[in-house]
Order: sequence, then C-alpha cells, then structure tokens
Amino acid sequence: QVQLVESGGGLVQAGGSLRLSCAVSGSIVRLISMGWYRQAPEKEREMVATIFSGGSTNYADSVKGRFTISRDQAKNTLYLQMNSLKPEDTAVYYCKQASRARAYWGQGAQVTVSS
Repeated sequence: QVQLVESGGGLVQAGGSLRLSCAVSGSIVRLISMGWYRQAPEKEREMVATIFSGGSTNYADSVKGRFTISRDQAKNTLYLQMNSLKPEDTAVYYCKQASRARAYWGQGAQVTVSS
C-alpha cells in the first residue's frame, strides 16, 4: 500500500519561505515522476514542479527562480523549497508520484501567504 503524506504547510508573510515535505511509504514500481501540484479556491489544480526519475526538473513559469524541488532517495521523501512567497501562492499543495500504471496523491497541505 503506497501512501504519500505532506507536511510543512502553514501561514507565512509575503516574502517568506516554507519547505514542504512528502514522505512516501511503500514502493512504486517503475516510478516515472514525482511532483507538486496546487489548487487555489475556485481554480483548477495546476502543476508547480516536477522531478523525473532521471533527475531533470520542470517548473511552472509562475514559480521559476523561487521554488526548488528535490528528493532524498534514502529517506524516500520529496521536498519543495518555496522562497519569496507571494499571496497568489496561497493554495492547497499536493504531492504526486506517478508510474506508468497510475498516479498516487497525498492528502494536501495548506499554504497561506498573507500580504
């Protein structure tokens, strides 16, 4: 049974930083990618950052230069370092891990950035 558990969300002032963590229990066969998505109220879920099994990364234009995705394979944990946060970054952030067969999602972590 694969489970993804996010942590590290919270309330921060604009310009501040947070680091999200996604701890993965269980093993995923033929993992292709790991990523962070977010969903703001009344908006569709959007990709924030992705890291592929080969190590390459991809970021949404809105977070480039401010957010960094990384992974610790020994700890089976995915991270998202978020710097220079803006009020428009306020959303529920979800961790996703995908194989060819299916995708696995965490329960989400609330990030609120006050102006």
